[in-house]
This record gives sequence, structure tokens and C-alpha cells, in this order.
Amino acid sequence: MKYHQINSALFVKNRRKFMAEMKPNAVAVFNSNDIYPISADSTLPFAQHRDIFYLSGVDQEESVLLLFPDAPYEHQREILFLRETNDHIAVWEGEKLTKERAFQVSGIRTVYWLQDFHKILNEMMTYADTMYINTNEHYRASVETETREARFVKWWKERYPAHNVAKSNPILQRLRSVKESEEIDLIQHACDITEKGFRRLLGFVKPNVTEYEVEAELAHEFIRNRSKGFAYTPIIASGNNANVLHYIENNQQCKEGDLLLLDVAAEYANYSSDMTRTIPVSGRFTDRQKAVYNAVLRVKNEATKMLTPGTLWKQYHVEVGKIMTSELLGLGLLDKADVQNENPEWPAYKKYFMHGTSHHMGLDTHDYGLLHEPMKANMVFTVEPGIYIPAEKFGIRLEDNVVVQEKGEPFNLMRNIPVEADEIESLMNE
Repeated sequence: MKYHQINSALFVKNRRKFMAEMKPNAVAVFNSNDIYPISADSTLPFAQHRDIFYLSGVDQEESVLLLFPDAPYEHQREILFLRETNDHIAVWEGEKLTKERAFQVSGIRTVYWLQDFHKILNEMMTYADTMYINTNEHYRASVETETREARFVKWWKERYPAHNVAKSNPILQRLRSVKESEEIDLIQHACDITEKGFRRLLGFVKPNVTEYEVEAELAHEFIRNRSKGFAYTPIIASGNNANVLHYIENNQQCKEGDLLLLDVAAEYANYSSDMTRTIPVSGRFTDRQKAVYNAVLRVKNEATKMLTPGTLWKQYHVEVGKIMTSELLGLGLLDKADVQNENPEWPAYKKYFMHGTSHHMGLDTHDYGLLHEPMKANMVFTVEPGIYIPAEKFGIRLEDNVVVQEKGEPFNLMRNIPVEADEIESLMNE
């Protein structure tokens, strides 16, 4: 891996938290992701399942984690299974985890090769009453591929029909949404790499550069700072392209007078950052562009203040909508009649700001978090309002990543990334 090794104490702590929530006499199993084929002998780059990474730090395919806190013997309470490495694999694929190295990474002392998994699982199931299966229950999930985890669940249900079934996901949704200090440091590092990429762009963007050239500049800066690259598919949208919320073609020329919306961010050690900035291709905003820009910035700043312990996500978005409505009235995009006659299910402001303001962030860009439960300290959220005006051929979105504090306003992990319009203009014209 490109990133520096994470202290195994984080993963020891995460496992303890998870096992403390398990029912008595229960086993939990977590699988790595598959390496997905493209065609012929080509595959997509491996990306680890975030749950097994969160609990073990193991960032390798064909790995399995078994947790059994009430096992009769201490060495059976945490078990890691790995693909057996050998000299042939080392020559063709490079270094894989040895048992000793796996202990250094995870803090788990009991490590077996994967071929022993079924035999040892069978022994554990003779002691256990319940199995925790790990299904994907994220509110944005849309999975059409049968994952390695899903295949295991199907096999396990057929093999052990007499056992009770429990779900890992509700536990992980709560645990992963509240970050440990080590995790916040890793997200901060990802944000710092993103800052380097953005500052590089401010001296690069000018009329006639292409969106893909901008993407290449970012990729260069991210990778040279030990990131695998983008935390998500980058959105580099000039002019009217910014009014397509998930524009990812990135193949157009940036023209004089246009704005360039950049929803781009680096990952680090599997932790995400998630930034959006909007900059003038020519280095100067027009008066109208700056007026809209500053309206979005004011909404972002006011929305950020509301991310405090006890806040409910749904009500938060209602309040942000009121602030946005006021700004749109000031810009002349809405009038009082629009607001008075609005559909409560789709308020008037949604014509220009149709997406949500905040989501959990962490190991996943859209991270775990139960939206019906109140916000807690050390949750990490995005704050990303936008105003999109197809008739004027530009859209503006601004986004930071913030950590909810016990008291007071959130801590902005992107506090050092330029966002004020005057500062951006100044840096682009140095």
C-alpha cells in the first residue's frame, strides 16, 4: 500500500467496540471484497471492503475475519484467515501478508491460511448459538453484483440452518459513524492532500484547458502524496456542465468567462475526503457570478453552524432550505409568490438547489450513519450547498468536511483550502 501503516491499536479498539455490542454466544464473520473481472484476464483494481478494514486493518483480497467473544478458548475469540502466500505469488504479484505481518497490521494473534476456514468455522459453530451476517444496508446502496460477502451468507444459511441470525450492519452503522481520533487524523490527511491538488489547479486553470487536463493535474498531485488517487469519480464541470450534478465525462474545453465546478478529493489509507470548489476559468468572477457564489458561501457557513450534537438530519435540511430560500429571493431567482405557492413536498428553492446539504463521511465517501438518530460528537459530515442556473449556463457548489464537536461549531477539516472568492481570484492571478 502507498500509505503509511496505521497503528494496530485503532483496529483493536474497533473490534472491542463491535464485540461489546454482540449478543451472547455469537460469531461474526467479515469477508474481503472480490477482485472484479473486466474481460479476458483483466480485472479492476482491488478495493477492500470497508467493514473488514475497519475491524482489522487488513487491505488484501481473500481475507476473512471471525469474531467470537464468548469462545471457550482465548485464541478463538479473534481469528484472521488469509490467502497463503509463497515464493511463486511473491514473484508474480508481490508481497502478501505473512502471519507475522498480519499480527503487526491488525493486532490479531490467531492467524490461519484461508484453506482452514471451513474446518475452523465448523468448530466455532458447534459452540455458538447465533451468527452475525454482514449485509449492505446503506440507504444509498444499489448492488446488482453478488459479492463475496453475499455468497458467504447464502452458503452459511444452507450449511447452518439451526442457528439464529443477527445483523452486523446496525452495529457498524453506529460505530463507524462516530470517528476515533486516529480516524479523524486520517481524514484530515486526505483533506490536506486534496488541498495540495486544489492549490496546484489555481495556477493551472486558464481559458482553453480541458477538463481532463485538470483531472490529470489532480491525479498527479494526489498520487505523489501517497494517495491511491480520487476518493470517488471526479466531477470537473465547466460552464453548463455544472448543472449536471454527477457530470463525470470531463472531456470539454474550459472557456473564457466560464465557471469550473470541481467536486474532487483524495483518499488516504481508504479514508475519504470530499471537496467542492467553483472557480472562474479566466481568474475573475463576473459580478453576477460572485453574487451567486457568495450566496452559496453564506448558506454553507450558516448550515455548518447547525451541525451540533442532538441535531436531526431531516430537520437540519428543512432549516437549510429556509436559508437558501432567503438567498434565492435576494438573487431574484425566486419571488414571494413562488414561496407562498410552493409545494411543501418540493419547496420552491428545490428548483435551484435540488440535493441534500450534508452526508456522513469517512471510510466511504457516503459513509455509514443512521439518519433518523441525532448527530453526535466526532461524526464527520460534508456541508455542500449549491445553486444551479441552467438559464445562465453556470452552477456553483461549495463543500467542506467538518467534525461535530461536543460544544460549539464543528471543526472544519478543510479550513486551509481557499474558499473566499477574493482569495481564489488573488491566487489565480499571482
